[in-house]
Amino acid sequence: MNPLFFSSGNLLADRRAEYAEMLFSAGDHKAAAELMGEALALAPAWVAGHFRHGEMLAEAGELAAAIEAWRAVLRLDPEDRLGAALKLELHGALPGLQAAPSAFVETLFDQYADQFDEALVEKLGYCVPELLWSALKKLGRDQFAHAVDLGCGTGLMGERLRAATSFLEGMDISGEMLKRAETKRIYDRLSREDLAQLGALPGGVDLVTAADVFMYVGALAPTIDLVAANLQPGAIFAFSVESHDGPEEMVLRPSRRYAHSPAHIRALLGAAGFDITSFEHATIRMDRGEPVEGLIVVAVRRGAAVVTGEVVMLEEAAELTELQ
Repeated sequence: MNPLFFSSGNLLADRRAEYAEMLFSAGDHKAAAELMGEALALAPAWVAGHFRHGEMLAEAGELAAAIEAWRAVLRLDPEDRLGAALKLELHGALPGLQAAPSAFVETLFDQYADQFDEALVEKLGYCVPELLWSALKKLGRDQFAHAVDLGCGTGLMGERLRAATSFLEGMDISGEMLKRAETKRIYDRLSREDLAQLGALPGGVDLVTAADVFMYVGALAPTIDLVAANLQPGAIFAFSVESHDGPEEMVLRPSRRYAHSPAHIRALLGAAGFDITSFEHATIRMDRGEPVEGLIVVAVRRGAAVVTGEVVMLEEAAELTELQ
């Protein structure tokens, strides 16, 4: 997101901010920060200007001043549409943050919606929907009665699920992303939902997917517990996360996305009553020319046994054992 997409409403302030950006692009971060400060003197309530000022100050090595700039953003915009809280966490000024602010995620993807498919798939090599669909096919399940695609975005995951699902439902926090998904005519129902506030899933769901969603959720236990509580034995949960190799359960990266450790994901699923059937490391996209490593996970709600690629209820498995 480019925060200067949001104008100050003051022509002179905007002009100085543009010059500041030119200086910043030329590598003169200190001069850029000074000029951005002058722009803010003309428009002191400019939320996006304070956010960008913080970034310029940080690059100029003035971290204390950058932190104050991001705190100003939070004072002016408590909902935090620009994700200043994440900047503060990254710089140790707001420890304990558990998720990206909902307003930030909504704003980010509302702004990104028009070019989302092209930018993500063609420019960044995004392949999570294809990887998740491949993992599902390996499980031996090719038909579902009711699937819920959490964080459905423009429908990239839904495009893979459509032919295999009788009723396909998509949920997303971004109204603009949902509009793009609606134009594809692949979902039977679309609804605007904040995953952080979601209380339940519809009844009868036998597949839940979350493609490239959990890097904005952070602490995953509540979401995984919610999915587990709403699925019957044998139902499937397929999702991706960005992964890291350190000892921490999750880390916030400079990209302002969360990465999770494989051991943590395994532990959360086991505690919630899932049996993992597929757990694959993969490159899920590129970011600034570097590969982003992630996990492609498929889990079955416990109470079911996976036998030769088919999900069989435990009672049925017991009957088969008695006949042998």
